[in-house]
Amino acid sequence: MAVLLGVVFHAIGGFASGSFYLPYKKVRGWAWESYWLVGGLFSWLAAPLLMGSLTVSNLFGVLAQIPTETLLWTYFWGVLWGFGGLTFGLAMRYLGLSLGMAVTLGLCAVFGTLVPPIWQGEFGKLVSTTSGQVIMLGLAVCVLGISICGIAGMMKERSLSEEQKKAVIKEFDLRKGLLVAVFSGVMSACMSFGLTAGQPIAESAVKAGTDPLYMNNAALVIILLGGLTTNIIWTIYLNIRNRTYTDYTNTSTPILTNVIFCALAGFTWYFQFFFYGMGDSKMGEYRFSGWTLHMAFIIAFSSFWGLYLHEWRGANKSTMRTITLGITLVVFSTVVVGIGNYLAE
Repeated sequence: MAVLLGVVFHAIGGFASGSFYLPYKKVRGWAWESYWLVGGLFSWLAAPLLMGSLTVSNLFGVLAQIPTETLLWTYFWGVLWGFGGLTFGLAMRYLGLSLGMAVTLGLCAVFGTLVPPIWQGEFGKLVSTTSGQVIMLGLAVCVLGISICGIAGMMKERSLSEEQKKAVIKEFDLRKGLLVAVFSGVMSACMSFGLTAGQPIAESAVKAGTDPLYMNNAALVIILLGGLTTNIIWTIYLNIRNRTYTDYTNTSTPILTNVIFCALAGFTWYFQFFFYGMGDSKMGEYRFSGWTLHMAFIIAFSSFWGLYLHEWRGANKSTMRTITLGITLVVFSTVVVGIGNYLAE
């Protein structure tokens, strides 16, 4: 039952991540860097501190007791993850929700799932057990599904005119988008590394009286602080270079409404890792495999939103069958990974 509950938490987190970009579509009159920065202040600073304080016993006392080396490594992986989070937004701009999520998170799933056990010297143990082999099969199915989603994107690219593509995704650019998505996918996997490096923080939180269900919220404060560092430097640079810093005071735009939508996007984004941390605490011996579940659920929900928002409008039946097959395989991979964790339990 614990593993099943973990899968449910990962599904909720995946829904939050697959949906967070929607409020940004309601922002009016602001440049990308402006609303990304404001939303980031909520998702990487306000939300972690607020939810961490509410769920972790003596949050700041716990953090004060952690060795500096552990804090620095956790922060370091957060900084690197920040590059992935930064370019993640660009991938959404160039490819749209469904294709951008599929390519970016596919690579993120592979690196984020496999590197931690390899780093900890547990990969041999993983592949030598039935449960581990089933989990690896689930990962392979996930990668296959993601690859098919990518093929569907290329089929769409060939079948639509430039006008048709721009009508749905204003800045659609497959080549530029794929390059950005590959970089973002690799760097975004650093979140998984940061959670692994931050396990001593989580364990200290439990010793301080925190419910194990919320133990990862303490580490998230440090990881996301690293992500904030990367994003705030780049977005402020763009504000200055493009002279878009006037967005924050331009009364011809709905400033308050824009901030509200940015806050909604930011908190929704944070809840992906809030629930990921809860799911992670329930995944048992092969907790790293939860990363695959998390990525797969995000892809599934973001693909749904992509279809709902007509990002595939005008695509032929062959392309639609291909993207449907890819999404189905991604969803099925979550079932396979869940079975693997159940066998381990």
